[in-house]
Amino acid sequence: MFPVPPKVAFDAAVGPQLWFVVREWILRGELPPGSRLSEVDVAGLFGVSRQPVREAFIKLAEESLLEIRPQRGTFVSRIRVDAVMSARFVREAVEADIVRLVASRPTPQLLSELDTLLQEQERVMDGAEPQAFLALDEQFHKRLAEAAGQAKGWQIIQPLKTQMDRMRYLNARHFPHDQLIAQHSQVVEAIRAGDPDAAEAAMRGHLRQILDDLPVMAQALPHFFEVEEGVQP
Repeated sequence: MFPVPPKVAFDAAVGPQLWFVVREWILRGELPPGSRLSEVDVAGLFGVSRQPVREAFIKLAEESLLEIRPQRGTFVSRIRVDAVMSARFVREAVEADIVRLVASRPTPQLLSELDTLLQEQERVMDGAEPQAFLALDEQFHKRLAEAAGQAKGWQIIQPLKTQMDRMRYLNARHFPHDQLIAQHSQVVEAIRAGDPDAAEAAMRGHLRQILDDLPVMAQALPHFFEVEEGVQP
């Protein structure tokens, strides 16, 4: 059963648009691991030919979001624990430096924008669906990267954190958001104080939260995860 498709006016670039829609369904958990996808069904759902659907499926398989099994079908892949751990490691290294730069030269405008984002996060944190909160979370981290002059760096790490983003949506459905907001607030207050050491420590602590959450989720939903030999969630 597919989620309700968005109202998309497909143009000549049908493949990339289909890729984006199905990718979002997978990231958000609306198509959970193990879901079987059919080119015919997806093509019919969107009123397009099978060719752009096939192209989208191939691209999603390259991102380890789909598994194409010859003679058996196409299935949503499990969340790769090793990829989640690697993405968290890279994000911590990058964002620790980002927040140090920001804290060394805070501006009133940036602090006002961050305060507004925190207020918006508090406003939506009790919503039934996590999309609004996670969009604001993404905006928070992206704004810090932009303030540090690393907007391009933020774009570079996006493909690396695909599996981590799936985990974030899963977390958002099962864990309260108030802890994440408190962690964001610690980051902002350290920036406000112009304290790079405190800002770095707050950011590292925030990004290490997943180390506590991942084993809990992997134990509760083992069919959602793929654990490589020697990798402990």
